[in-house]
Amino acid sequence: MKAITFQEVGKVRYEVIPDPSIVAPTDAIVRVKACAVCGSDLHVFHGREKGIDPHTAMGHEFTGEVVELGKSVRTLKKGDNVMSPFTTSCGSCFYCRTGLTCRCVHSQLFGWVENRHGLQGGQSEFVRVPLADSTLVRVPDHVSMEEALLLGDVMSTGFYAAKQALIRGGEHCVVIGCGPVGLMAVLGGHHYDAGGVIAIDSIPERLQMAERFGATPLDLADPTLKAKVLEATGGRGADAVLEAVGSSSALQLAYDLVRPGGIISSVGVCNDKTFPITPVQAYDKNLTFRAGRCPARHMMDELIPVIQSKKYPVERILTHQMKLADGADAYDIFANRKENCLKVVLQP
Repeated sequence: MKAITFQEVGKVRYEVIPDPSIVAPTDAIVRVKACAVCGSDLHVFHGREKGIDPHTAMGHEFTGEVVELGKSVRTLKKGDNVMSPFTTSCGSCFYCRTGLTCRCVHSQLFGWVENRHGLQGGQSEFVRVPLADSTLVRVPDHVSMEEALLLGDVMSTGFYAAKQALIRGGEHCVVIGCGPVGLMAVLGGHHYDAGGVIAIDSIPERLQMAERFGATPLDLADPTLKAKVLEATGGRGADAVLEAVGSSSALQLAYDLVRPGGIISSVGVCNDKTFPITPVQAYDKNLTFRAGRCPARHMMDELIPVIQSKKYPVERILTHQMKLADGADAYDIFANRKENCLKVVLQP
């Protein structure tokens, strides 16, 4: 099959790699109909996360059609259109039963093969899905393939950022970073009944999209940014800050903007070696800090009715549609934010 594969830092290639096959009786093979480039893919692309083998198929956001099943798969059949979270999950371990599917004891991340062990990714013509019964979800009625693609990662992660901030009705939240996840966090803030959502970024086009999604946009470079947040929150600061960047500077800003007793909900993958907030700073603000990988499989079930309601125009963030064969160009456009790119969808 053909796939977009990792070659070396800063380089991916469209090339032929071996077709996937059934390895375990709980596996499924999915013919990919749509996949996407995620900000997390750039951690590998830029070398911030190391260890992936050359010629590994990239990507963990995909939807498609079941074309082959292991003999133990019971809930799926050939021809089903399915969507997938970015990690596999068994559905029965302690973490799956408590909703933290991203920490399943059998979890694997799509698009990560290290020392010949791991899973090929979804930026490919076909993909093997272990634990298919509990990992894959049939695409429900009134859900497009594009919406299904977002449910598997970006929408789930953004809404999770808002959910774990424990926003109570009428509280004010600030979203730092208006990339795809941050924009979904803006919608998540509204969904979980925030009284107001402020969105911070440095890119005008992204701030415009955040405003279209109902947020008050603030430029990161605005010297009066903190004063404006204080003014909007009765002088206290934000009740919750949703950090969707993944950097020490973003976390420091989150701390600066959150009120005493507030919550920072961080879903950005931060590869920095130090933490900008000291224990005494956290103590002095009675801070609650919540962070970590989104349990996307668990969130998908919660958000399917939200997607079906068509309440939020989530597909607006899909700014580019390209062919899988043009994947190297897609990485260049996405990584360098060319053409006001927010999110690239690839189709074989």
